[in-house]
Amino acid sequence: MRTHEQDSETHDAVPGYALPRVKTGSAFGFLSGVRVVDLTTSVAGPYGTMLLSDFGADVIKVERASGDDARQWGPPFLDGQALWFTAVNRNKKSVVMDLRSDEGRAALMKLVSEADVFVTNQPPDVQRKLKLDYEHMREAREDLIFVSITGFGLSGPRAELTCYDLIAEGYSGIMDITGAGEGAPQKIGAPAADMLAGQDAAMATMAALMDRQRTGQGHKIDISLVESMTRFLTCRISSYLGSGEVPVRSGGTDSVIAIYQPFDTADLPINLGLGSDAIWARFWSAMGDVEYGQRPEFASNALRRENRAEIVGRIQEILKTRPRADWLEVFASSRIPAGPINRVDEVAGDAELQARGLFFALEDGEGRVVPQIGLGIQIDDAPCIPRGLPPLLGEHNDEILGE
Repeated sequence: MRTHEQDSETHDAVPGYALPRVKTGSAFGFLSGVRVVDLTTSVAGPYGTMLLSDFGADVIKVERASGDDARQWGPPFLDGQALWFTAVNRNKKSVVMDLRSDEGRAALMKLVSEADVFVTNQPPDVQRKLKLDYEHMREAREDLIFVSITGFGLSGPRAELTCYDLIAEGYSGIMDITGAGEGAPQKIGAPAADMLAGQDAAMATMAALMDRQRTGQGHKIDISLVESMTRFLTCRISSYLGSGEVPVRSGGTDSVIAIYQPFDTADLPINLGLGSDAIWARFWSAMGDVEYGQRPEFASNALRRENRAEIVGRIQEILKTRPRADWLEVFASSRIPAGPINRVDEVAGDAELQARGLFFALEDGEGRVVPQIGLGIQIDDAPCIPRGLPPLLGEHNDEILGE
């Protein structure tokens, strides 16, 4: 058996425990009084419902006996909980139900009859089989906001295909334009399709709730991971549609902005974005070579794109003469967009982001502490303070089902 001293040593080694401590409080109250029944698992759906909870909605997380799939996604685990799960499930109340049983079905329908929003990420065929689809859920409450999050949407020949974030990224085109030019396609280093789909679900739900308040009508919301991820490429796809030029992998150096990429310095890499003629002029003034920046062949972004290789070579030659910290100071004073390329540990340790409430260790009155990434939205000069920690499996069975 572990001793208290051993637990303390383990916690001391966990970076999240060194974050600013925040006690559970009250989230933004804009959706106060809105009840959400959440049948989703993994990332996309739970992230969407967590966003709703951060804005004040009361979210009841309905889980099967084995729990949300993400509860098993580890290591790493912290105090027995998978950190992928705790990342997207704060503020919620967990109940366990067997939806295949008559008792479980009756309990679910009672919850839905008293709810405003129902969210599921079951594939369309499973929704129909378990009677979790829009038509059946409306029987519990006619003005229900029904939200479905699936890989390909509820209609079309792909609707029944199974999908994960990786699959959606491949369909969307993002992988084909991510990575070095001579390298293989790359997945984004985070579950981007999941997070975008979850955000879309929350945004659409809020809009539907506003409309229901005005009209009294419920709505059916159909979110597709592939479509959310593809919309992320709007600017790149638009450029292709209007020009016929197919974007290719280039390590992020083929932006429509001529100089918009990472560079090496004397020690650490740096990102630099010269996105306007004014910034271009300030940059070369800061470099002490105004004449170079005023050359006629660099007079516009279009011309600079034609001469990108020469310009990049010249900038790289200069930046290698001094360390990154020096350049960041120079660029900050000259109002030139530039920044470091942080590792995850560096961004999590960013004092400014911590001060704005983005990273914190959330603790309740029972001694539980869970590192969290905040909403990242400040309203009336304040960040959101979560109401509760991510729930243990079935933690609120008595409280919710006892009602």
